[in-house]
Amino acid sequence: MTTTQLKDKLKVIDAFTLKQLLEQQAVTLVDVREASEYAGEHIEGANLIPLSNFDPNKIPQESNKTLILYCQSSNRSAQAAQKLLLAGRETVTHLQGGLNAWKQLDFPTKINKKAPISIMRQVQIIAGSLVLTGTLLGAFVSPWFLILSGFVGAGLTFAGITNTCAMAILLAKLPYNQRV
Repeated sequence: MTTTQLKDKLKVIDAFTLKQLLEQQAVTLVDVREASEYAGEHIEGANLIPLSNFDPNKIPQESNKTLILYCQSSNRSAQAAQKLLLAGRETVTHLQGGLNAWKQLDFPTKINKKAPISIMRQVQIIAGSLVLTGTLLGAFVSPWFLILSGFVGAGLTFAGITNTCAMAILLAKLPYNQRV
């Protein structure tokens, strides 16, 4: 299937329309963010199927309901939608702007204040700590420690270019990030 064919079968829905469909109970909503993100905040009634271990066969099939995917900004939901289309799904719909768009309209979310912090914040804390540690050790112990800061910087650059973060993938596998 070509990229153009995939784009033709990928539908978007705005947050206002999604809210109406949810009120009519006409939607199967799937959150493709990671478990820790979902645990912290999600749209009520959403099923969790993270993109990191996304299996098109695990998607609920309800013939009388529209399947709609969402994530934080609609980037990961578009990736999950492409996987569904490549697996043979005729059309797939995802929330334009993701959870961010939903919240901009002040629509309700289910919030768990006791949930672990988001994977991205965990990555920022760890990466920042490693860079700071490498820089301080490089300045006061041995310049060889600057390799640590350079390695982390290269990893972050690679993550930004490829839109995949190895550290986030590893952190998502930790037990406390698996709890929903």
